[in-house]
Amino acid sequence: MKCPFCGHEDTQVKDSRPTEDNSAIRRRRMCLNCGARFTTFERVQLRELTVVKKNGQREPFDRDKLIRSMQVACRKRNVELDRIERIANSIVRRLESSGESEVPVSTVGEMVMDSLLQLDQVAYVRFASVYKNFREAKDFTDFVRRDVSRLEDEL
Repeated sequence: MKCPFCGHEDTQVKDSRPTEDNSAIRRRRMCLNCGARFTTFERVQLRELTVVKKNGQREPFDRDKLIRSMQVACRKRNVELDRIERIANSIVRRLESSGESEVPVSTVGEMVMDSLLQLDQVAYVRFASVYKNFREAKDFTDFVRRDVSRLEDEL
C-alpha cells in the first residue's frame, strides 16, 4: 500500500479488525519511510460495477461518491455517519448481487431515495431536489404533495 503522505510503496500493517457491521476490514498502517500512520479499509467486491449515466456515458461505480451525496443530503440533520455507511453497504450489495455489471444511474438514485425516505424525510427531499433537477420552489411543493404523501401512505 502506497503511503498517502510521502508516496513510499512499503507500508506495514500494525492492526487489523473488522468494522462494526462486519462489512469490511479496518487496517492501521505505518509507512516504513516517513513513519506516518493511516487507516485503510478492505471490502469484498463481487464484481466491477459501471454506472450508465442518462447521456449514455459510463463510469466506474464510486462508493465514496454515493456516501458523499447522502452526507450532503443529511447535512445538519440528526443522522449518524454509521447509518449512511450501512445504507451505502446495503445498496452496493444489492447492486453487486443483481447479476448486472452495468447499472443505470436511475437505479442507484431510486435506491438512495428509497433509503433516505426511511431515514430522514428532509434528506429525502434534499436528495430528490438534485436528483430530479428541481428548478424553482414550485418543484419542491409539487414533489412533496405528490411523492412524499403518496410514499408515506405506503409506509
